[in-house]
Amino acid sequence: MNDPGAITLFLTVGLPGAGKTTRARQLAKEHNALRLTPDEWMIPLFGEPEADGKRDVLEGRLLSLAMEALRLGTNVVLDFGCWSRAERSAIRWLAESAGASCRLVYVPVDLETQRARIARRQSLTPDQNFPVNEADLLNWRMLFEEPDAAELDGDEIGPPPPDWPGWPEWAADRWPSFSACS
Repeated sequence: MNDPGAITLFLTVGLPGAGKTTRARQLAKEHNALRLTPDEWMIPLFGEPEADGKRDVLEGRLLSLAMEALRLGTNVVLDFGCWSRAERSAIRWLAESAGASCRLVYVPVDLETQRARIARRQSLTPDQNFPVNEADLLNWRMLFEEPDAAELDGDEIGPPPPDWPGWPEWAADRWPSFSACS
């Protein structure tokens, strides 16, 4: 169990429309934390949610900023979604290497609720959101690796995928602009 007084990285995990950003805002307020949400940067900077790989670059810079904030003693909420266990493991490892604990905050959502939330969000603030269709929703649900109880409890972080010497190298490949030394 994490030390309640320790600096903490809160990592929201879930699909679009699950309520991650709402939960991230709550966590930031409750824990006096810096909240980093790529969705709030993509459309203003690039006019679209993915922009030819620029999302990965933006996430890398935000991840570097998060590590620096942790080293300086500031709690951080990363509102990334983190669909894969490898992404979550890398971020957990990086947070621990920065002297912080990491708490996964999984926000599950059923398909009907997800549809309704996305439709509502698109109708209320179309300029702040990106279009999502049924094929996207179904594809995302297939790609998403739901965290298990051991991962949510913060059990041991496993090794990086085969052919990777460590999590920092894997993270630098996944998020091209990430720098562990930032």
